[in-house]
Amino acid sequence: MNNKKGLLKSLLPWLILLAGLSVMIPFLNQGNSHEIKYNEFVKVVQDEKVQSVKITPSSLVIDVDGVYTKKVDGQKKEVSFSTTIPKTDSELDSLINLLDEKNVQIKMIDQNDRGIFMEIVMTLLPYVLIIGAMFFLVRMMSNGAGGNAKAFEFGNSRAKLEKNSKTRFSDVAGMDEEKEEVKELVDFLKTPKKFSDMGAKIPRGVLLVGPPGTGKTLLARAVAGEANVPFYSISGSEFVEMFVGVGAGRVRDMFKKAKQTAPCIIFIDEIDAVGRQRGTGMGGGHDEREQTLNQLLVEMDGFSGNEGIIVLAATNRADVLDPALLRPGRFDRQIQVANPDKAARAKILAVHARNKKFTPDVNFENIAQRTPGFSGAELSNVLNEAALLAVRQNHDLITMADIDEAVDRVMGGPAKKSRKYTEKERRLVAYHEAGHAVIGLTLEDANKVQKVTIVPRGQAGGYNLMTPKEETYFQTKSQLKATIAGFMGGRVAEEIFFGDVSSGAHNDIEQATRIARMMVTELGMSELGPIQYDSENGQVFLGRDYTQRSNTHSGQIAYEIDVQVRKLIDECYNQAKEIIEENRDKLSCIAEALLEYETLAGEDIESLFNTGKMLEHHNGTIDETKTEEPVETEKKESLDDADDLLDEMK
Repeated sequence: MNNKKGLLKSLLPWLILLAGLSVMIPFLNQGNSHEIKYNEFVKVVQDEKVQSVKITPSSLVIDVDGVYTKKVDGQKKEVSFSTTIPKTDSELDSLINLLDEKNVQIKMIDQNDRGIFMEIVMTLLPYVLIIGAMFFLVRMMSNGAGGNAKAFEFGNSRAKLEKNSKTRFSDVAGMDEEKEEVKELVDFLKTPKKFSDMGAKIPRGVLLVGPPGTGKTLLARAVAGEANVPFYSISGSEFVEMFVGVGAGRVRDMFKKAKQTAPCIIFIDEIDAVGRQRGTGMGGGHDEREQTLNQLLVEMDGFSGNEGIIVLAATNRADVLDPALLRPGRFDRQIQVANPDKAARAKILAVHARNKKFTPDVNFENIAQRTPGFSGAELSNVLNEAALLAVRQNHDLITMADIDEAVDRVMGGPAKKSRKYTEKERRLVAYHEAGHAVIGLTLEDANKVQKVTIVPRGQAGGYNLMTPKEETYFQTKSQLKATIAGFMGGRVAEEIFFGDVSSGAHNDIEQATRIARMMVTELGMSELGPIQYDSENGQVFLGRDYTQRSNTHSGQIAYEIDVQVRKLIDECYNQAKEIIEENRDKLSCIAEALLEYETLAGEDIESLFNTGKMLEHHNGTIDETKTEEPVETEKKESLDDADDLLDEMK
């Protein structure tokens, strides 16, 4: 009954429109032609204004159609007219004689050839078009539930039911612990009895937290592929609309549908779009978002509860979520999805390499060693860029050189070989990059040099790839100071060899200052002692942080922080200066080789530093088959030592 009423309401406006057009069409069909009386017609003919007429005798009357000229606002205008006269011989003879006297063109038309059928078609065509358009619109509106218009579905849930997902846990590499956590959800949904026998309750909500590109959504898709239960997916932004109350209605509708198909899983991607802390909106809050959040809180763990519904959510801004959303009973469990370590990166590369062809010398562990800090999405991008480069170079297989170039492209952008430098600029860049390399080869705790080039990339005039000798979870004070000294190496080399400094060290100074300030204000690695002051590097949530004081310490402490930061920078700068002064000749040797070859691998730089000569295999390019294996062996030994140390600590 309600469906019929809804259909009638949707049809009523169109019926009114159809009736209005039915009244208007006869007037529209008349166009510019108008009917005049016969005596008016005679007067127009006598005034010699008629150009031509058509005479159509019928059974009782004679139809006369024609065109005459009329002055309107001083200009002549043609006007169509029609008139009728009785069908008698005298009237017809009189009409023809009148027209002949005025030299009016006469065309006699047989009534049978007048095209009555076409006139009927042209008359009915507007009605047919209107009825057809109305029928089409009604069909479109009736495709919804029970004939309701789409306007009535505005508050319905936008959650999509995932079916036949091809992603499995085998497609998710480098997240063994994280997969175990979500596998538990799938096991509970498949065999809930073994959990209930133990008295265990499965978490109502699981929050995936981690930086962008680490595989949170991929992990959720794998759960959808593994679970034999309904899996609803939605983005947090799909709840929020400009109309207050729509988001809350969509939350209610989503959980209502989920209850009907329980047990099931609901996945909310980017939940921070709707789950931000309440009362933090600038200028009084955001009523629509906060009402949506309130409804979500009630549905997850309210008075009635929703048994059999597990909520998965993903975000990279867990710090802005409302505390009520994170409490046990709603999101009972948080899974940290961090950037992968070396072993995990090698596994991720193997997964993304399934449909690609590589040369035998490609070693994923070697690539993983070169890409510290890369996320899963960036590693996928590296292999995709390598495949594109291989196609561009017409290679049959992806080579190690293609992958090496792809890593550089992802980190610094494409090489700008067309950019022209003056000879002085080339020398300055070469000595600058050689300064970084010498510090890395000299200091025990500094990062190891993997590759140096003076080919510009992005905004950088040169590029120096340095990776940690051992990938550790923690950094000591000496390691951080060595890192700062490594950043200072390029600036010191410019000052010593050219007696001047350039803007090329801008990013080096920025990174060194950031590390030094972090050591003083957050890590307690200065004379101020183990005290944490305000962090200036954290993510800002404007609604929450706007009214808070940016500094909770006195002006004297701020001055002392600046003093300690400067002291650290000066100490590392002087250390870098001493090292470069002691190794002037070796730095010059590396710089001159850079000027000749433009790109040097780590083994070439070590050979130049130790012997002053290039390796015999060097021909201006990096020979991956000979350079990578020794590096991989050395790195593997160091990583094995680090693993042994971690095992002892455990």
